[in-house]
Amino acid sequence: MLALVRSIPDSYAQALAAVPADPPIDVEDARAQHAAYVAALAGLGIEVITLDADEAHPDCVFVEDTAVVAGDVAVITRPGAPSRQGEVAAVAAALAGRLELHRMPAPATLDGGDCLRLGTTIYVGRSARTNDLGVSFLRQMLSGHGITVVSVPLPPEVLHLKCVCARLDDDRVLVAEGALPEDTFGETALVRIPADEAYAANVLAVGGAVLCADGFPRTQETLESAGFRTIPLLTTEARKADGALTCMSILL
Repeated sequence: MLALVRSIPDSYAQALAAVPADPPIDVEDARAQHAAYVAALAGLGIEVITLDADEAHPDCVFVEDTAVVAGDVAVITRPGAPSRQGEVAAVAAALAGRLELHRMPAPATLDGGDCLRLGTTIYVGRSARTNDLGVSFLRQMLSGHGITVVSVPLPPEVLHLKCVCARLDDDRVLVAEGALPEDTFGETALVRIPADEAYAANVLAVGGAVLCADGFPRTQETLESAGFRTIPLLTTEARKADGALTCMSILL
């Protein structure tokens, strides 16, 4: 398995956020936390490919939003925040020699953080960052590869689908209590965490291990009870920019 990540620019202190961070983003702390994240991926036997930071794009560390990978195909997205649309070029270049690429045209928009894959189905949050044209383009590009795309309406306060849930394996989804309708993922089993730990619903599961946000003890206990080995990581500086664990990598 490979993971594509991107370094944190000095400009990260100006990253997008729904609420201004207080205290402000500490770029050096962010880099230390990102280094621990990369080390955790490597510790799971994943080969990590690191792209250089781009000072013109403060949010570029959140590389997940720029591409959706399914097998040997990648859809290069058009992020919903206009200031982020320039991030995709470097990611496309890095993936070009490895995967078949399809580039999303305007006016479609889609953020990878809205996409959750379970087996041959990708659930796509219909959010402020992902529009109907983006969902339709993803469906069109992946239908010939055996992938079904299902649109999931999101309430205005939820930035991305994976802000409130994450794949544990093809049979289980971790979800914050009350965040989504019970039938969102069909017959897939839901592993629930308390609503007041909703941020911790964004985890990165690799086999029997799960990278999870540190400081959310009930979520960690729930994951361990579900049979996973937890790897808690500090994410305070990613959270200040509305980011979380899955946001910082693309798994190939």
